[in-house]
Amino acid sequence: MKRLNILGTRGVPAAHGGFETFAERLSLFLVQRGWKVTVYCQAQGQAPPREDEWQGVRRVHLAVAGNGAASTVLFDWHATRHAACSSDLCLTLGYNTAVFCLLLRLARVPNVINMDGLEWQRAKWGRWIKIWFRLNEWAGCRLGNHLVADHPEIAMHLSRHVAVDKITTIPYGADRLLGLPEAPVRAMGLEPQRYVTLIARAEPENSVLEMVQGFSRRRRGVVLVVLGAYRDDLPYHCAVRAAASDEVRFLGPLFDQDKVQALRFHSALYFHGHQVGGTNPSLVEALGAGNAIVAHDNRFNRWVAGDAARYFMDADEFARVLDELLVDEAAMASLRAAAVIRHAAAFTWAAVLKDYEALLEDWQPGS
Repeated sequence: MKRLNILGTRGVPAAHGGFETFAERLSLFLVQRGWKVTVYCQAQGQAPPREDEWQGVRRVHLAVAGNGAASTVLFDWHATRHAACSSDLCLTLGYNTAVFCLLLRLARVPNVINMDGLEWQRAKWGRWIKIWFRLNEWAGCRLGNHLVADHPEIAMHLSRHVAVDKITTIPYGADRLLGLPEAPVRAMGLEPQRYVTLIARAEPENSVLEMVQGFSRRRRGVVLVVLGAYRDDLPYHCAVRAAASDEVRFLGPLFDQDKVQALRFHSALYFHGHQVGGTNPSLVEALGAGNAIVAHDNRFNRWVAGDAARYFMDADEFARVLDELLVDEAAMASLRAAAVIRHAAAFTWAAVLKDYEALLEDWQPGS
């Protein structure tokens, strides 16, 4: 039986982010195809390791004190130590604690690492955290038996450190959304196709302030729905809210995926301001929803969205793009059609998961 241990996430079922969603999708897919899959899951508190089964997936729960970044690092350490006692292939999602993968190397456990994005470039991190991420990127490149890049630009970056044949490019996936009900949207006081969405952490590198400023330059006749937590003690969060016109609604964090998907599907436009990273899950999900997209102009977003987006660099350019698009239904319809085509060409879960299975089969011990 083909076997796989998945490390680097908080566990399944998904409740936190893109890597958790991917771990859930991949583990269920492989189980259905006869694999034995183990996912390491982070628990809170002080308790011995325990195991259970979820939809055919073996889960190993490892408890650590707290629930912040330090506890996640500690959890990764315990998970890697546990996996090193097995000879099963490992898939490590992310390189944030890649130095721990030395344990797998010493135990001769094969390990494929998804190298995620350029975490050390994010403006939110201080100097020492950026150094930690740079160190771990270096360690991941050398300690992983094989590397997965989720974007051609990430693969190009990694190729400066390792041979090209050590890297496989496989992007993130998303569902194609069709015929979702309007009720969840109307329950939020919104009218389908009379609002636009911005779903991102409120951080400078995600261009949230520029987009809210550009939208709020004048009356738009639509509502801007902003998802995410905004705190009164963080200056950037306060600046975003201060820049917002009365057509901007801050709905806070929304974790109900059915509601989030309905919100995406019935949105007239989706705003994506991420400046750093590879294939961003939120942008791929917007393609799957058939959204017309306005995205920050950088090499990452350009490859993912292609002709399905209009692009901007700052608040002024963002405002000009909106001035043009919101009065041009034909242009928005063209963007929606392009989103569907781009999603089908590169980002379906069926294609992504099959590519992962083919790669992981190559790294099965004894293959």
